[in-house]
Formats: sequence, structure tokens, C-alpha cells
Amino acid sequence: MAMIADQLSAPSLRPNFTILIGATGAAGLLSFLYLPWPLAVASTLLSLLMAAGADIDSRTFLLPDVVTYGAIVSGILAAPLLDSFDPWQSPWQSAGAAILRAACTAFLLALLRKAYASLRKTEGLGFGDVKLAAAVGAWLPFEAIPACFGLAAVAALVSVLIRGRQDALENFKLPLGAFLCPALWLVFFVTSLSR
Repeated sequence: MAMIADQLSAPSLRPNFTILIGATGAAGLLSFLYLPWPLAVASTLLSLLMAAGADIDSRTFLLPDVVTYGAIVSGILAAPLLDSFDPWQSPWQSAGAAILRAACTAFLLALLRKAYASLRKTEGLGFGDVKLAAAVGAWLPFEAIPACFGLAAVAALVSVLIRGRQDALENFKLPLGAFLCPALWLVFFVTSLSR
């Protein structure tokens, strides 16, 4: 009986359908207008996952595995397609490079998570954020990864300044995924324009 009560009181991990369709439709339209079709398909898929992740994380402070693992796997699978403009690189090299970037990015965020937790004696980043960092690595080239995290951090800071939070720092929570998801799609889109 307690398990049923827990399920009923748990926050919904389903995205808002209106937000999902609106964001994916807008991103898909931009993608098909400005990108070659293979990149446009990849961009639209990424926007679907990132719209779902941003919406859910902003409401629940949770990033569902279907979003994070879906973004990691699709980024690795899309890597050969995204690198198809380089005739000297095999599909295995492209996928291997995406896996390496994903592992390095997740490792660095996991280190940051551990350092913050040991210094502050409280969790600052969840495992969903670490998995989302792996997705960032899978989808973006190494040189674009810092821009993605920088854009997400600036967007979060602007959001806090606009809302004028009066909470004490100890009680303040901000969903990183709500900012990192849109930043990932935007940086992917912009870097794809130059391919």
C-alpha cells in the first residue's frame, strides 16, 4: 500500500505534450531550413529529447533515463552520420570519438559533483546531470563542449537575476538540465551550420 502511495505522490516524469511538440516543431523547422537533411534529422531528434529533458527537469529536478541514455546512444549512433563529410574517417572512428568525448565529459562532471559534495556536505549535482554531460560529449565536438556548459551557466544566472531569488544560498536549488538541454541543442545547431 505504501508503494502505491509513493507512486501517486511522485512527480510526473512525463513531458508536457504542448511544450514537447512546440519546441520540437520549431527546432525541426529551423533544422530543415538551414541544415542538410541528415543533420536536420539528427537535430530534430536531439531537440525532441532535449525539450523533454528541460521540461521534466524544470518541474521535478529529475532527468529521466530515457532522455539521458537516449541522448547518449543517439549521439553515438549519429556520430558516423555527422562525420560523413570527412572521407578519411571510418564510422568506427567516429563512434569511438563520440564515446571518448562522452566518457571524458561525464568523468569531469562526476569529479565536480564529488568535489562539491565533499566540500559542502550536500549533493549539488545529480547523476542525471552527469549522464546529460555524457550526452553533451556524444553530440558535440571537443571544442564546442565548453561553449555548451558556458551557455547553460549564463542562462541559469540570467534566470536567477530576472527572478530575483531571495532564498538563502543553502536552500536554493536550480535544475541544471533545464538549462543544459536547450544549450546542447543550440550549440549543436550552430556548429552544424558550418559543416
